[in-house]
Amino acid sequence: MTDEEELWGRVRDGDGEAFGELYERHAQAVFAYCLRRTGIWAVAEDLVSVVFMETWRKRAAVASEGSQKWSLLPWLYGVALGVTRNHHRSRSRYRAALDRVPQPAADDDHAEDVARRVDAEIRTRAVIAELAALPVKDREVLEMSAWSDLSHAQIAEVLGIPIGTVKSRLARAQRTLRGVLVEEAL
Repeated sequence: MTDEEELWGRVRDGDGEAFGELYERHAQAVFAYCLRRTGIWAVAEDLVSVVFMETWRKRAAVASEGSQKWSLLPWLYGVALGVTRNHHRSRSRYRAALDRVPQPAADDDHAEDVARRVDAEIRTRAVIAELAALPVKDREVLEMSAWSDLSHAQIAEVLGIPIGTVKSRLARAQRTLRGVLVEEAL
């Protein structure tokens, strides 16, 4: 019985340490094979993981032949062949699916859209910074009124305060923000 046959026997019996040793022994060769078949380093690394996962899963189905030069490497190459074929088929199906998706209409110039978004983000950050400067109670009322589209009565109900208090907090918050934003514009 060869050293590899003995090691494989332990793997078949569920010995994780033996499987780790088997991995250390053959992972580089399987990786090189997968890399040659895919041409992409990261994909080859992922496929090596799949090959050894399949090896562990199918370990009971593979018996050593009892010859003096028995090696598991040819069987691992066979698993790697199947795994890389599946990978290529999957990529082909993915590409075909993407080809069926209609292409978006091409805009000649995205600069205006990008500039609009950048300006909107800058304005939004300025408003958020100013809101943070408001007292919490005033800010809550203003946010509910402006962003949640609640009526004064609904805000009063949510916060458990009288409608008059909602109105005064909202007026104070608006006055404060209006003043700050006007100052910034100057």
